[in-house]
Amino acid sequence: MKHVLVHVRCNAAGAIRREKLNGRDVVIVPSATMPDDVVMNGIKYPADEIAKSFKTLERTPAPLGHPNVNGRFISATDPEGLNQSFIGAYNTNVRRENGRVFLDKVIDVARAQESAGGRAVLGAIDKGEPVHTSTGVFANLEAAPAGNAYRFVARDLNFDHDAILLHEPGAATPDQGVGMMVNAQGQTEDVEVINSVLAEGERDLELAVLAVASALEKRERTPLSERFKAAAKALLGAERETPVTEKEDEMTVSKEQVDALSAEVKTLSDSVGKIPENITKALGDVLANALKPLTDQLAANAAEQKAKDEAERKELTDKVLKANVLDEAAAALVPLPALRTLAANIKSGVAAPLGGGFQANSDEAGAFQLPKGE
Repeated sequence: MKHVLVHVRCNAAGAIRREKLNGRDVVIVPSATMPDDVVMNGIKYPADEIAKSFKTLERTPAPLGHPNVNGRFISATDPEGLNQSFIGAYNTNVRRENGRVFLDKVIDVARAQESAGGRAVLGAIDKGEPVHTSTGVFANLEAAPAGNAYRFVARDLNFDHDAILLHEPGAATPDQGVGMMVNAQGQTEDVEVINSVLAEGERDLELAVLAVASALEKRERTPLSERFKAAAKALLGAERETPVTEKEDEMTVSKEQVDALSAEVKTLSDSVGKIPENITKALGDVLANALKPLTDQLAANAAEQKAKDEAERKELTDKVLKANVLDEAAAALVPLPALRTLAANIKSGVAAPLGGGFQANSDEAGAFQLPKGE
């Protein structure tokens, strides 16, 4: 069995956050590594081995690059490694979700500003430049059973660090091995280093899952009323006209707008069609749960407005029928705004009857009689 160190290069993904931690300004960079059963460079990393070991990443250094002395890699926890590459960053919140290891890199801003490397990282983050990560993990390689597409199975994983990479090329030649000087109780040993890069498909999966996780975290921090307001403004437009008949701040929603929302949901659903089936289902569930309060409220508003309009139409129709301005069939064809105008004129005693065949009786406002001689 051969003992090796593997560097697994990934994209940092998800929303970079700025927070206060123990009274200090920090920048938090989400990251991910090691999908279950991934095969890289002919080595399989079984899910059960990852499950047993992923917590060893908790509270490990997040150096700038993989520290090395005289071209030979050293452990990030070695004093020389800390002196060379530590920028005030470490890994925490390590968890395993949906067959993938996720973690956060916490960068202490004041500590990072003390070194040129730390300032470079903060500057890249401020400019929105790409930030990559690379996990350093020790493993024992066991020969794979005959007939498999891979040559080795990684056992007894032990994570040493998860580094931040800036302006570094990818792992040069994936199967290139170099010596690593490891200080273990005063002993020095050479360990082969294997550079690996996750496949593009794996990075796409990482980005999709982290995007959902980030959206869920943001959703949990946002009150329902604010989520509804933001979604409604995006759908209806921030400068809707207030209906003439309504003096309230309440929002009126039409059937067309509800249909538009349904179309938006369908578009979102279609956009994830190329993501693997399990991720598609997860995204669909997240979208449905997130939008349900909004769609329910929109439907309730539309139903309430329809009931108000029907009640108002009945009341106005009764008025114009009673005043003999229109018959029932004609009133049914008149738009609601026109009915409002007719009803208002009847109330003030100056309604103009259709065709000029009626005139107002000045003794009783709102009553009509045939003109003399007809």
